[in-house]
Amino acid sequence: MDIPIRYDWSQEEIVIVAEFFDVIARVVEQGVDASTIRTHYKEFKTVVPSKAEEKQLFKEVDDQLGISCFKIIKMANENDGKIKG
Repeated sequence: MDIPIRYDWSQEEIVIVAEFFDVIARVVEQGVDASTIRTHYKEFKTVVPSKAEEKQLFKEVDDQLGISCFKIIKMANENDGKIKG
């Protein structure tokens, strides 16, 4: 998967976004605990507070993985335990 990044992000911000999308990819492959998804999403939002930019980044990943980042986040917010996509 090509992780969408912006060149104006710091190295730390790139790592935060990359780790978040790695968690999303692992949901599809093996499942991830909902609390882990929520934690990484909260960190992701510190880098990408804009809903418009979030939607754009999610679309790039959704198209690559054939999943919906939004639905994964929604499931993680509504459930506890392992989330599998």
